Amino acid sequence: MTKSAPFVHLHVHSQYSLLEGAIRIPQLCEKVKEQGMNSVAITDSANMFGAYEFFQVAQKSGIKPIFGAMVYYLTGGSLESRELKKREHFLANLILLVQNRQGYRNLCELLSIAHLKGFYYKARLDKEVLQKYSEGLIALSGGTFGEINQRLLREEKDKALGALSFLSETFPNRFYLELQDHGLPLEKRLRPMLCSLIQEQNIPVILSNECKYLRQEDHEAQVVLTCIQSGRTLQEEQDRGETPTDQRYVKSSEQMAELFPEFPEAFSNTHQVAEQCDFTFDNSTYHFPQFEAPDELTLNGFFRQEVEKGFKERWQVLSKTFSDPETEQKKLAEYRERLEEELQIIIEMGFPGYFLIVADFINYAKQQGIPVGPGRGSAAGSLVAYSMKITDIDPMPFYLLFERFLNPERISMPDMDIDFCMNRRDEVIQYVAKKYGHVAQIITFGKMKAKAVVRDVGRVLDIPYGEVDKIAKLIPNTLNITLNEALTQEPRLKEAKESNPQYSKLMEIALSLEGVTRHASMHAAGVVIADKPLTHFCPLYKGPNYEVITQFDMKSVESIGLVKFDFLGLKTLTVIESCLKLIEKNRLKKLSMTDLPLDDYSVYQYLCQGKGLGIFQLESSGMRDLLVRLKPNCFEDIIALVALYRPGPLGSGMVDDFINRKHGKTEITYELAPLQPILDSTYGVIVYQEQVMQIASALADFS
Repeated sequence: MTKSAPFVHLHVHSQYSLLEGAIRIPQLCEKVKEQGMNSVAITDSANMFGAYEFFQVAQKSGIKPIFGAMVYYLTGGSLESRELKKREHFLANLILLVQNRQGYRNLCELLSIAHLKGFYYKARLDKEVLQKYSEGLIALSGGTFGEINQRLLREEKDKALGALSFLSETFPNRFYLELQDHGLPLEKRLRPMLCSLIQEQNIPVILSNECKYLRQEDHEAQVVLTCIQSGRTLQEEQDRGETPTDQRYVKSSEQMAELFPEFPEAFSNTHQVAEQCDFTFDNSTYHFPQFEAPDELTLNGFFRQEVEKGFKERWQVLSKTFSDPETEQKKLAEYRERLEEELQIIIEMGFPGYFLIVADFINYAKQQGIPVGPGRGSAAGSLVAYSMKITDIDPMPFYLLFERFLNPERISMPDMDIDFCMNRRDEVIQYVAKKYGHVAQIITFGKMKAKAVVRDVGRVLDIPYGEVDKIAKLIPNTLNITLNEALTQEPRLKEAKESNPQYSKLMEIALSLEGVTRHASMHAAGVVIADKPLTHFCPLYKGPNYEVITQFDMKSVESIGLVKFDFLGLKTLTVIESCLKLIEKNRLKKLSMTDLPLDDYSVYQYLCQGKGLGIFQLESSGMRDLLVRLKPNCFEDIIALVALYRPGPLGSGMVDDFINRKHGKTEITYELAPLQPILDSTYGVIVYQEQVMQIASALADFS
């Protein structure tokens, strides 16, 4: 039987249903389109980790995305009364689909509450919370493990009717009873009871297939995935006696139409529900945290005032480095011109609040004696950041370009990586959370990479550890290598796969699961601060130490307009701070990291001997070898060395050329005269991104 409108899958677990679903989002959209369907939902278990990725991929594929989640709720008791541990209050599944913006916010609230307040083995809700945040959401009964079905299976028809009444009232005209058939005995038992209930109560019904893998043949790989989650072997899983099913794949419209022919409306309702769901992400607006300027000043006015005050303090020190008044005045004019250009760009782009907030928490850290790094990355090219004491690096003498940090011709968020003492970083995050309110750290996802997936699958297949270890060690130690690449590069791996049926099965399942998301954890540095509660934008999650973290990863939070700050915990800063305290205690001499001279001859002599152990970025054996060869005698040499110590320059002979030019073994030449002032400090070798930008400007008249 074929229907005029295509079927819509509304109960789908992607790989973000961690170690439960094996469906990758790009392949899902591709499969749906192949089957002539124009819409699909993703309903991962108690999360929306993949929602923004789904939005992007679906847009490109021409598929309408329906956002949702499978939530778990207590059938009795409440989270507040801590009755969530009582056995008589079992957990029931419920599928929630987003109709509109209000529905999206409500689902974000529900998922956040489930993780931050209701987590006990699973992230759970209670009925009261469901009622409070039900607007804008369509509910599907949750299949076999929904409350209605569970009550029927327990022969509690009155309680099943009570559950039906609760869900119908909580989601008026937005509740559907799911009809599923995966060929399971429980479903066979349920079918006549459900048919009877539907006819008695005139319940709206909807057809669904609980999809956990893309194709029928992916079934075994998905079972292995659940064994990785549970810690069982495949044999132990089979010994449990549960009836397996290979029907949880993305079926075609024709296959779905055959399942419940007595309820044709269950098929067509999928299309109607899809039409009612109309939410997309707004990725055109930034949600800046609010910085409160003093009453008498505008935000821009206060920003200018703070920059001016900071610059005057910096200039009092800088002016003493110039040999005569004429040079000082000339330099002051250069600094003033650069400062004004930066101020105008920052104000035009609407970022004064961002700078004021960063300056505020850095200032707080310094006042509390928390070591803060001098600055890193493109932000070091900002004279405004230097003036506001966000960085301690004067960009002018090092020719650092502001345009690499912010460019009005390529609108993007400012990105400042700020280093704090590893032991006290959390104090700064607590300060920010207390002052600005809407703060969370950022989630990150671990994927099943080549070696790890082989070890995981090998354990599940009960292959002896020594054999699995031997196979895993055949995979080359190349960064981000895939199993297919490993099979091409390592003949012994391919030979092992082809010579032993067990190893062949191991590799086939590992190839199927490679790249699937294995776990969620917390990003080492990322923090978001917003102008409204974060649940307006994305759901929240609980970190390993009860931190509040976003359910969207770093790229996704930035794409939906949340402002990200990087709070890096740096061990080097902690070591330097300890050294300064020891010097003060033992030598009675108080030193500051920012006051240390950059022209100390004895330091360069020490480095020339390759003594870089314990020095940030100079301690690897390769870097120490380069120190001996280069023999640095100025700070610019150290900067160049760190920039050059990368695979490209090392492999191309560029590093050798740089060293030979410095020591006069190779003549320093410039292809064109305008290149000399740009490449003079690096002996005619293009080393920095800033130099590339300056060359494009000088030779091609770029802005």
